[in-house]
Amino acid sequence: MSRPMADTPKRRPRRQFTDEFKASAVRLVLDDGKTVSAAARDLDLTETALREWVRRAHADRTTGRSGLTTAEREELARLRKENRELRTERDILTKAAAFFAKHQA
Repeated sequence: MSRPMADTPKRRPRRQFTDEFKASAVRLVLDDGKTVSAAARDLDLTETALREWVRRAHADRTTGRSGLTTAEREELARLRKENRELRTERDILTKAAAFFAKHQA
């Protein structure tokens, strides 16, 4: 049996946070010893979002020993984009070579 529409919880609209806000929220957990759930509740955040911010900050602080640092994540994104572009260029050149080989006979 499905639930009536009035009983379904409304989704919270997506919010944007500044880097300074994220850093201060992370400091509450990593430096001040608050739990993620307590800090998230105090700041009206989802635990999932704050936990992800903490995980990334911890990786940055440990220079990658506990995950990818911000710089590594940025480099990985850049390299993936470059790789996509190079594959596209290779595919175009392969097709062009096949086209000219076919029409030279």
